[in-house]
Amino acid sequence: MKKKFLISTGGSGGHVVPAIVLYEHLTKEIDVIISTDKRGLKYLDKSIYQLEIINTPKSKNIFFLPFYFIIILILTIKSLYLLKNKKIERVFSIGGYMSLPLILAAKLLNLKIYLIEPNHVLGRANKFYLNFSKKIFCYSEKIRNFPDKFKNKLININPLIKKEIYKTKLLDEINNQFTLLIVGGSQGANFFDSNLKNIIVNISKKLNIKVIQQTSEKNTVFLKNFYATNNVENQIFSFSKDFTKNILQADLCITRAGASTLAELSFLNVPFIAVPLPNSKDNHQFENANFYKNNDCCWLIEQEHFDKKIEDLLKEIIINKTNYLKKKQNLKKLNYQNTWINVNQKILGIINEN
Repeated sequence: MKKKFLISTGGSGGHVVPAIVLYEHLTKEIDVIISTDKRGLKYLDKSIYQLEIINTPKSKNIFFLPFYFIIILILTIKSLYLLKNKKIERVFSIGGYMSLPLILAAKLLNLKIYLIEPNHVLGRANKFYLNFSKKIFCYSEKIRNFPDKFKNKLININPLIKKEIYKTKLLDEINNQFTLLIVGGSQGANFFDSNLKNIIVNISKKLNIKVIQQTSEKNTVFLKNFYATNNVENQIFSFSKDFTKNILQADLCITRAGASTLAELSFLNVPFIAVPLPNSKDNHQFENANFYKNNDCCWLIEQEHFDKKIEDLLKEIIINKTNYLKKKQNLKKLNYQNTWINVNQKILGIINEN
């Protein structure tokens, strides 16, 4: 009879994607349930996953704190029932406030708790959950804001990326036409829409480029028409479940700095210009991008300097490919020995030992 584990996630794609990959690692040997809030449902196919809804609210107003504590108490009782009824033996959390009731319930039931921190700075929720957890899987041993007293709990693993990506054949050749992928995260980025389209048109007048751009659903038609009117070959999309295909077409990516996006670009050997979201929690997007910059795998531009730097940088990359090719080589080195089997064996090995 298979063991039963639960993965707690929710919110944005940044939390849900690692949960999906963890599910892929565990599900062959273990019966896995995924708990999410309502926001996370759009990333999860009900026909594939066993899903449970724990819709934890976020408290932003101090005056509502008493009501918030009451809601957390109710959801913790619901979580206790869920864990006992489903006979869950271990709980995984990808971090975030949405996991709080399940973490508290798991602690009350004396279940083993494991954490995943996909960012290169320890999130506030995971920092709290460390008090109750057995181990935490991180993408770097040098993760920022990690308490020294819990260093014995830290397990360094390669980033969690989907199994299908490991099967992808990488292409090294650069075509005469330079393809630029623009990615703003799971919801698109208005900032890139506003600040890049005219620059791309200017560059296209002298250089042979194609643009593949993620935007909001409402802006898709406008961008298609804008690029077509200015004779720029383009491919515009809002949200793509097969994002890997877009990456494989690209020579270079301009992107926000979500952990999963950067991990996929890195593994697929596509250099990128990272523009971290300025108001990301704990400045985690900057720390994610800075990890790759310190390994000379990407360019990092902070948003306040974007307008001044981006056009000249793009021209330099496209025309003089020396630095670009160096970054491609560094990405290969960074992902040396990064295989599905290695990651899988490390996760299962730690779980079985602890």
